Amino acid sequence: MRRIVRAPWELLKLVFGWLVLFEAANKLRLAPSAVRLRRFEDAEVRRLAPLTADAPSALVATVIATHRRPEALLHAIRSALTQTEADQVVIVVDDGAGLPERSRFPDDPRLFTVSLSRNCGTAGVVRNVGIRLTRSRYTAFLDDDNLWEPDHLARALAALRAPGGPDGVYTALRRVRADGTEQDVLSVPFSRRRSARESFLDTNAFVARRTRALHFSRLRRTPEVLPREDWELIRRYSRRHRVAHLPEPTVRYLMNPASYFTAWDEPPVTVPGSPGAPPS
Repeated sequence: MRRIVRAPWELLKLVFGWLVLFEAANKLRLAPSAVRLRRFEDAEVRRLAPLTADAPSALVATVIATHRRPEALLHAIRSALTQTEADQVVIVVDDGAGLPERSRFPDDPRLFTVSLSRNCGTAGVVRNVGIRLTRSRYTAFLDDDNLWEPDHLARALAALRAPGGPDGVYTALRRVRADGTEQDVLSVPFSRRRSARESFLDTNAFVARRTRALHFSRLRRTPEVLPREDWELIRRYSRRHRVAHLPEPTVRYLMNPASYFTAWDEPPVTVPGSPGAPPS
């Protein structure tokens, strides 16, 4: 009987992919919080816009989301500002925890820092504020505990600006353990079909042409909520935009035990309310 009950769920996973099904369930379950967070995001953009009014219209805007990692943040900022592609603006958006003293930041006119009025605990909203406060043809993303190789933006932009090039690209990730040792290099060619079943997409490696589709979901994703907002943005962006993979590892991705990181292996495919799911 148990095998018969599970059959429809297994069939749906086979047809649509477990990540697609999980995200559909997320949208239903978390919709009320998403509405409230959209209102908060709009209010914060209106409040912070005067602080970034002088931000230049660079070729690419780099959005760095941060929360209570001052030392790691400074390293991330330096890796962004020392890119071989200099035509960029870097905006740091703090999720309501407070930023280090301004004197600790590099003295660079391309760098802007803002703090949300309160902690919203939703990475998508923090990053959306950064997107909306900048003006650029392309947008890139870097978390406060990760680093870019100096040619990350140059490689991505060369592919994006090539004749007939894609709208968005993501490079390979060099995954690093907390002790600094390298675990592996994650390099997976883009496939929408494969992305329905494997969570290999991460926005730290993603650079894309700015369009209305380039925004993160506003769902409040706790560590238990899969898939992550990175996967959702890139997969949704790929519906109407061409996304390509560059196999060069240009991101040092910290597998931080004190933070969220993608589990690249498929987890148990159960969601609350699905056949075979543990009781909530």
